[in-house]
Amino acid sequence: MAPVLPLALPLQPRIRLAQGLWLLSWLLALVGALTLLCSGHLLVQLWHLGTFLAPSCPVAALPQVALAASAVALGTGLVGSGASRASLDAAQYPPWRGVLGPLLVAGTAGGGGLLVLALGLALALPGTLDTGLEEGLGTALANYKDTEVPGRCQAKRLLDELQLRHHCCGRHGYKDWFGIQWVSSRYLDPNDQDVVDRIQSNVEGLYLIDGVPFSCCNPHSPRPCLQSQLSDPHAHPLFDPRQPNLNLWAQGCHEVLLGHLQGLSSTLGNMLAVTFLLQTLVLLGLRYLQTALEGLGGVIDGEGEAQGYLFPAGLKDMLKTAWLQGGVARRPAPEEAPPEDEPPKEGLPEA
Repeated sequence: MAPVLPLALPLQPRIRLAQGLWLLSWLLALVGALTLLCSGHLLVQLWHLGTFLAPSCPVAALPQVALAASAVALGTGLVGSGASRASLDAAQYPPWRGVLGPLLVAGTAGGGGLLVLALGLALALPGTLDTGLEEGLGTALANYKDTEVPGRCQAKRLLDELQLRHHCCGRHGYKDWFGIQWVSSRYLDPNDQDVVDRIQSNVEGLYLIDGVPFSCCNPHSPRPCLQSQLSDPHAHPLFDPRQPNLNLWAQGCHEVLLGHLQGLSSTLGNMLAVTFLLQTLVLLGLRYLQTALEGLGGVIDGEGEAQGYLFPAGLKDMLKTAWLQGGVARRPAPEEAPPEDEPPKEGLPEA
């Protein structure tokens, strides 16, 4: 019975395989370390922006799984480089013979599974981010005025810092602020007729104005910031409400944050794909090198032509036999026919 996917490895190909594996293993370790950094950076960014994401949005799963997968890839690269280098010396290789087996199992089952899961999460992240930011930013805008409500005291500060740092205004634009009450009722004069008229002008009893918080102002504007009466074309001389970007941040925070986080997740996804490719090559090469050296007693320059393989001889037949036996076991047994009556035995003649 022949092994699965055998490969003949004479002396020179065995040496070149070990040398190439040493280089690939170090490359895998480098890419794994970079992927580890990218995963940590994305996790920190999501932690900082967690206030503006829906609580039910499972976006942290991607960097957490990617951290575990990249750590396994980093360990596989370091161990693989040591094993491939030791295989070139018959005196150094024996201690590594017991390490390669568990490494191949852990790298294939653990590292490969985690990488595939992380890649799937990276592909599904854009839709999850879109929904999470839509809901989270809407809640943040609604809580902006609640500076004295327990649990929401920092909502105003965090949203102002977000708009200033990311150069955005509102959820989808500055007009989002026109539809919510972002000034606390504590700072409104109930005796002011203008305040009373604005509150009574909508069925929800909110104080709505065509203005924005100061954090929406663009400091690069050559004129002082205009925050109120933005819908009135006659309120501010030489100001065109059709071009608010000359005075306010033009983009909404949803668009800005979505592009920022998608860029980070796209970079991480590309790093995970490269890590998966390198880890597959390293594990395949280590398996062929391990099986070839086992046939030579662990000596890479041993006499004769060694043969590397992925699975030992008889594995295919063993799986086939198990499958056939399972099929036979699932096949209904034919009904047993009733036993036929035996013909009566003739009596022996008497002597």
